[in-house]
Amino acid sequence: MVRSAAMEPGRLREIVVSVHALEVAFDDKTVLDRLDLDIVRGEILGVIGASGSGKSVLARTILGLISKRSGVVEMFGRNVDALSDSEHRAMERRCGVMFQHGALFSSLTIAENIQLPMRESLQLSRSLMTEMALLKLDLVGLPRDAADKYPSQLSGGMTKRASLARALALDPEILFLDEPTSGLDPLAADAFDQLLLTLAASLNLTVMMITHDLSSLHTTCDRIAAIARGKVIAIGTLHDLLAHDDPWLKAYFAGERGRTIFADEMSGRGPA
Repeated sequence: MVRSAAMEPGRLREIVVSVHALEVAFDDKTVLDRLDLDIVRGEILGVIGASGSGKSVLARTILGLISKRSGVVEMFGRNVDALSDSEHRAMERRCGVMFQHGALFSSLTIAENIQLPMRESLQLSRSLMTEMALLKLDLVGLPRDAADKYPSQLSGGMTKRASLARALALDPEILFLDEPTSGLDPLAADAFDQLLLTLAASLNLTVMMITHDLSSLHTTCDRIAAIARGKVIAIGTLHDLLAHDDPWLKAYFAGERGRTIFADEMSGRGPA
């Protein structure tokens, strides 16, 4: 695993997202129960948990897409509840989001999908937006002729990259990725992981990545946060979580695939 500079021992760590005592409920069902979490600038933080544990709810609440019952969310040192409408919009421009399954608009071309955030937030000419969309395609490794295609004309791996290009449209500082490699074959998933590592390093990105992909956790993540029972039950390096005594975590990593991927760590050689 490639560690980001932000996670080097002794380096001053800047917290760019801080969640404290967050509670989110739907009717009488509490999904997040006084959850605490910090995300450090420059890291790739993996978020794991059983289906329905609240991983996506957490990300959407941080982004303001879901209302919370109580608690505090701070981004870049600011309490988001204290921001004016214009400050909220400015904060949103600092975030890029790649939703689960890509969530591209099927009636729009790939270029038009990428341009959507630009149209909403920037005042640019049509020609400049076209050029910026092509540059984002270059950035994620897609050919420029993909710009005029529709999502249905792309492979699964290309669709994921197009969704990532849209998430990068406004040059964000932090990326929220929801199951970015789900549905991909192992080769395409590995290629996406390597792309993410390259982009995070070259663009100085901070990444919160929700994933069930054990290989992605091993390859990309500086730290991993595990959510269960409405809280973060463990957070740390992969090595830290493999050594944790929580029964759910032990079961999560104990399958045959986990034993294969994490063989070195489980044998006591330490993190990759």
